[in-house]
Amino acid sequence: MIQHTKFTDELRQFAAPIWEADLRHPFVQGIADGTLPKEKFKYYLIQDYLFLLDYSRVFAYGVIKAHDEATMALFSRLLNETLNTEMDLHRGYCEKFGISPTEMESAPVAPTTHAYTRHILHVAQVGTLADVIAGVLPCQWGYAEIGTSLAEQGGSPEPLYQEWIDMYASAEFLALGEWLRNLLNDITTESSLDEKDRLQKYFLMSSRYEYLFWEMAWTEQGWQI
Repeated sequence: MIQHTKFTDELRQFAAPIWEADLRHPFVQGIADGTLPKEKFKYYLIQDYLFLLDYSRVFAYGVIKAHDEATMALFSRLLNETLNTEMDLHRGYCEKFGISPTEMESAPVAPTTHAYTRHILHVAQVGTLADVIAGVLPCQWGYAEIGTSLAEQGGSPEPLYQEWIDMYASAEFLALGEWLRNLLNDITTESSLDEKDRLQKYFLMSSRYEYLFWEMAWTEQGWQI
């Protein structure tokens, strides 16, 4: 019996060099060995908060472009959990680093955060449900891979960084990525080569932005002018 490769496996293989670079990035390795300066991680947390606001808006487009009630409900749950659960957890986690809600809300959006969120919002606005998923999947799936990989390596000696690893290596978080992958595989079974090429382009672009997000946090990027 011939077993066909899943479309998401093809996407993952295509972006493999970028995802491997994510794991080797000094920011990620600094989380793993506990040496990452706290100021860099605080910068990351603030920008991640700003990113999540627009990431939530993309899930709203998933509700709009869903093909059936069940998928609408699932994207609605993702939106609700991101806005009303994950954001609360994020604020509580930031408090452990001395970051207040006011500081997060008033912080300027960094160039890479702005570019990445404009990319996924544009894809969600002009594209199909498959495009929406291809745009957000490198974030959802990529964090699950990083969290799992760091956990398998033994975690971090820094308790606050270990808490971050635990969050993204959790069964609940892994399940969300699996659900998105399964949905994308289901709705692309009869897609044309042109459509799959477009989805691959969006997936690769988001994968590149994921790497640039780590780089942005490592350099504490700001606007140069």
